[in-house]
Amino acid sequence: MLSSKQRSYLKSVSAKLDPVFQVGKGGVSREQAEGISKYLTAHEIVKIKVLDNSLYSADEAAREIAELTDSEVVIVIGSKAVLFRRNPEKPTVSQNL
Repeated sequence: MLSSKQRSYLKSVSAKLDPVFQVGKGGVSREQAEGISKYLTAHEIVKIKVLDNSLYSADEAAREIAELTDSEVVIVIGSKAVLFRRNPEKPTVSQNL
């Protein structure tokens, strides 16, 4: 569980990021969740964009992906969501948390 200070820090880090993954009309697939999980292992933080043709809202997609990848939703704004999962072995972002 992230504290408000940690969430605030992660929001500031994510402001500079571009979306790396997209959720379209097919929804969230197991393969996509595995790719996001691998990305989180390497980078700890990821920004996802939910396309207009998706049947999911950004909040729904973020919650489902967070559940599948064992990560936390940092923020959802419009069609974008930011997820975080700490890497205890090789921290990149979380070294400042």
